[in-house]
Amino acid sequence: MTTLPPITSITLDPEMEPRRIARALYWRGYRVARIAEMLGKKPSTIHSWKQREEWDRADTVTRVGSDLESRMALLIAKENKEGKDYKEIDLLGRQIERLARVRRYEDGGNEADLNPKVANRNRGPRRVPERNAISAEEQEQLVDAFMDSMFDYQRGWYEAGLTERIRNILKSRQIGATWYFAREAFIDALTTGRNQIFLSASKAQAHVFKQYIIQFAKDAAGVELKGDPIVLPNGATMYFLGTNARTAQSYHGNLYLDEYFWIQRFQELRKVASGMAIHSKWRQTYFSTPSSLAHEAYPFWSGALFNRGRKKEDHIRVDVTHASLQRGMRCADGQWKQIVTVEDAIAGGCNLFDISQLRLEYSDADFENLLMCGFIDDTASVFPLSMLMRSMVDSWEVWEDYRHWSPRPLGNREVWVGYDPNGGGGDSAALVVVAPPLVAGGKFRVLEKHQFRGIDYEEQSDAIKRVCDRYNVGYIGIDRTGIGDAVYKLVVKFRPDAEGFTYSVDVKTGLVLKAHDVISKGRLEFDAGWTDFAASFMSIRRTTTAAGGRVTYQAGRSEETSHADLAWACMHAIAHEPLEGVTTTNTSIMEMS
Repeated sequence: MTTLPPITSITLDPEMEPRRIARALYWRGYRVARIAEMLGKKPSTIHSWKQREEWDRADTVTRVGSDLESRMALLIAKENKEGKDYKEIDLLGRQIERLARVRRYEDGGNEADLNPKVANRNRGPRRVPERNAISAEEQEQLVDAFMDSMFDYQRGWYEAGLTERIRNILKSRQIGATWYFAREAFIDALTTGRNQIFLSASKAQAHVFKQYIIQFAKDAAGVELKGDPIVLPNGATMYFLGTNARTAQSYHGNLYLDEYFWIQRFQELRKVASGMAIHSKWRQTYFSTPSSLAHEAYPFWSGALFNRGRKKEDHIRVDVTHASLQRGMRCADGQWKQIVTVEDAIAGGCNLFDISQLRLEYSDADFENLLMCGFIDDTASVFPLSMLMRSMVDSWEVWEDYRHWSPRPLGNREVWVGYDPNGGGGDSAALVVVAPPLVAGGKFRVLEKHQFRGIDYEEQSDAIKRVCDRYNVGYIGIDRTGIGDAVYKLVVKFRPDAEGFTYSVDVKTGLVLKAHDVISKGRLEFDAGWTDFAASFMSIRRTTTAAGGRVTYQAGRSEETSHADLAWACMHAIAHEPLEGVTTTNTSIMEMS
């Protein structure tokens, strides 16, 4: 015998129609007399309702549905709901939906009415969500974030881009040019549907644009962009290319050419690249830090290229001094040109620099080149740019065994590590990872480079330890002069085989001669996007000692404080290979220390 709940447990909604309450109680098993007593009605009235609405003939779905509906109405009407109430409302809703599917099935439906997954299986191929979808609201957020994030000099670039076909910008390092133009190109692609083409000295460098775009979309609007190239819903495509774009003449769009003063065979690349943006609707943007006056891109900047092949009376003169181009202007060769130094960036609202500290950290020559847009006269350099360019490669294209994203980028193959410690006085520390050649006379590949400022010798030692955890390190060479000795003593605790250089005229000369021999013979490779690495070597010059007039080498304000830290770190690594023609009693530069 079924036990019914006590009367006190029955919750009756006073707003509910008495007839519906009576029906619900009847379907729960209460007798007519008891229902009449509970509702204050005559038994004959309850009997009349029962017969007229045929309560006894109602099926299970109808009876259960009535209870679900009543309970749902009661919970919805509750003013102060608790967490459990919302959970129950959700559960009741799903049960009502299930009963509705059962009703459709009973009324002549099919199995799909009971199980929606059947309909999905029978529908055919699933609809693929739109890739890189961006709603109108998200687009508005992105445009607002872009417009709100510009410094004054970047806003000048933006305004020039609205009217000028060619922008050509000579810039200081680290003022956010790549960061800005990545955003500008993305917003242009989003709002106009135009393609965007990013060219750099290497594909790795070109992908810096991609990372900036992906991060901007995510931070500003929560949009996840994917693909290479990135294709937007409006059809605009963003291509990220290295200098192998010489063969990619089918691409068309707005062109962004980064660090063009460091690209090999620039004139050849420019002809192909400009052809990608030959239509009037496309614009071209060239920007770079300065390299050598001898670089073949200099005539493109100075206007001399415009004069080639033209009659003398048609020649033009372009004033490319900072005083003339500080604010940006359209020049006689049809290019809008501007020079933006670190001082201009600071005046334009950039608050990322401490100019007085930078003057302490860099020599006058380095400060002029790196931050004030001064070209390098490398005629006195031991490693001129023309020599170094033979070493500059697109590492993502030619190093098939190197996976920069892997926990073990070169697997178990041996590497050599060179380290130039922080020498004090604002100097930076540098760490370089080099893959030595597998055969005699083969090539060295510089896989990684790192620079550290403001860290003590223990942190410098930890940086070397982290490299040892990722690579099969067969050799470590460290300058142990000054603070380097403290770093060296910490490193030998976990790498007793680490070699220390005690600098002298002979040791420094041996390092430079070995590096010169390797580079001049085309035996060194590093990523073409590493303009700072090339500049580091270019800054090394031959000089004489104050006492004795002996030939030595230096970079920066003195022999003791060198700013060619990346170059010296690299030389510490490749010095592990003996000099050519050495004997069994003089096998390596290390024996000079």
